[in-house]
Amino acid sequence: MQNISFKRHRFPPEVIRHTVWLYARFTLSYRDVEDLLAERGLDISYETARRWFLKFGAPISRNLRRTRPTPSDYWHLDEMIIVIRGKRHYLWRAVDNEGEVLDFLVQPKRNARAALKLMRKLLKKQGWAPKRIVTDKLRSYHVAFRTLDLTAEHIDNKRSNNRAENSHQPVRRRERKMQRFKSPGSAQRFLNIQSATYNTFYFQRHLIKRPTFKQYRAEAFDVWESAATAA
Repeated sequence: MQNISFKRHRFPPEVIRHTVWLYARFTLSYRDVEDLLAERGLDISYETARRWFLKFGAPISRNLRRTRPTPSDYWHLDEMIIVIRGKRHYLWRAVDNEGEVLDFLVQPKRNARAALKLMRKLLKKQGWAPKRIVTDKLRSYHVAFRTLDLTAEHIDNKRSNNRAENSHQPVRRRERKMQRFKSPGSAQRFLNIQSATYNTFYFQRHLIKRPTFKQYRAEAFDVWESAATAA
């Protein structure tokens, strides 16, 4: 994993890591994070929290992704509308059948070219093709799959794609809290960090018992601390 250096920072690494974790893990504004830290006696401005998140969030998210187990080979693809500076964009997302966020892409169009770009990015990152792909009835997916000669079973039933549609909910909450994303690039950067943190702390709590959940949560915190350890 990539070592992260916290040299030349006045606050200790534990405070910086905790600040980044708060903003990435919960639906908070930078001012909310400032208030939570102030309650603990830490005088840290919201601008400092923002700078820490932008500087350390990306390497932490890369380390988190390297520690994730191999996802399922059943993929769900979907797209949602986001408005950036008054213009409509589309957030293309892919998750597996267990809710793991595989990848996403912010695009100005909802067409075959955008679907093909998402699939190429997915296949390059994962290194293998899935056995089953579930989408809605958008015809652009069919064009992309034919172009790539994918042999995976393709189910284009909107009711079968609830897994992907539900995965949009955390993003929609963050979009409202942030009063919409400011640019496609900033949305991509933020969601890279948010999705890696989301995957680490996502558990299907209704399917596991309390002792098991506590064990998984403790392991998630260990993974986060390891990914954000100073050099």
